[in-house]
Amino acid sequence: MGRADETIMDETKDILTGLADPAQLRRTVARWQSEWPEPGGTCPIHAMLITIGRIDTVNVAFGESAGDVALVEVAQRIRHFASDELESGVWLAARLNGGNFMLLAREECSRERWQWLAEALCDAIAGPIASPGGGANLRLWPRAALMRASEHDDADTMLDRLSELAERNRQSAGSRIAWSSGVVAQGKRSSHELEADLLAAIDRDEIEILFQPQFSLDDDSVIGAEALARWHHPVIGKVGAGALFQIAERADHTAQLSRHIAERALQGARSWPEGLRLSLNITPADLAVENFALDFARLSDSVGFPMERVTLEIVEQVLLADLDRVKSVLDQLKLLDCRIALDDFGAGFCNFRYLKVLSLDCIKLDRSMVDGVIEDERDQAVFRAIMGMASALDLSVIVEGVETQEQRDFCAREGCEYYQGFLRAEPMTAAEFDNLVSS
Repeated sequence: MGRADETIMDETKDILTGLADPAQLRRTVARWQSEWPEPGGTCPIHAMLITIGRIDTVNVAFGESAGDVALVEVAQRIRHFASDELESGVWLAARLNGGNFMLLAREECSRERWQWLAEALCDAIAGPIASPGGGANLRLWPRAALMRASEHDDADTMLDRLSELAERNRQSAGSRIAWSSGVVAQGKRSSHELEADLLAAIDRDEIEILFQPQFSLDDDSVIGAEALARWHHPVIGKVGAGALFQIAERADHTAQLSRHIAERALQGARSWPEGLRLSLNITPADLAVENFALDFARLSDSVGFPMERVTLEIVEQVLLADLDRVKSVLDQLKLLDCRIALDDFGAGFCNFRYLKVLSLDCIKLDRSMVDGVIEDERDQAVFRAIMGMASALDLSVIVEGVETQEQRDFCAREGCEYYQGFLRAEPMTAAEFDNLVSS
């Protein structure tokens, strides 16, 4: 699992998105290079400049507030993508200005992998964004300029090189992804090849299921785990769940992948002690299946893990298609004793109508809700407002991304029930989770 670099005491952030600002980016690059332990070696920094087209059009057509909502959503998607896909543990996401963002990773990374990461991130950003006015969903068009820093590069030369490349690519209507060296990755996998690779990986049972432990804030006891999917591709390396489903969607095999992950996760949880819960993510493709609730109940029964110990998590993108249909399916799942959680709450725009009309049991606060909450009184006020709303609606709360004891103690004081994050445990295999709960 990747981890954002947030170790500098004088950390500064972009006011709108909460990502690092340009000054923070410069300090981070300088620190990475000065601290690199290999004498005479070049610190392995890969950089990705993401430029968002059409943001000015959004401002004109829908108003600046809609543009701001879109930029906040883009920032959250970059943050989530980096956390899911970058496994070195050291990365930084920054907003430079307007619709320009930078993602940096300090890790040994092949050209093929960095190019694929750029393509996958652009796909994630290009997905529909809910309009704050309740009208048509917004769509943006991202491009990415890529480079690996040389021993002579600092943050400013990297920004100059990538900005020049991005502008040149925009004016020439070039490809969505470009390298500052002008050399395209050799051995790069096409979309069709990746889709075929994924179907073969499902058939060969090569999709790894990891479990992110979840804990009670009352006594730190394990209360269950969230199932996470990973795929180790021989060319592009680790592929996280978000990118996995992007590939599957292009191949029209989202439902097949989702069922495969659910079945493997249920099998992995079958030996858990009584009372531990399994959390699984469900997709728009799942909810589009006519008999999804009954099919899932049959799968749960055939594996031998009871529905009453399953929590199905939905994200806002699931709700953008047909809220009435989603409500109908969730109502069926509730009748079958399954719990429903609204995932990534607080990440970008959220339509509070969801909380009113859907049969929810829990909200999962996005990791951005605890990022900086100890130092920022406004963040604390927002956190408390959400907790008050959850209490009024009789919703339990689980907090994601808890990485420090201070964050954990704050969440406990504010009345949260559960948490997950690197403070106590990183995602682990089924065997490792069994050892954790039996120790």
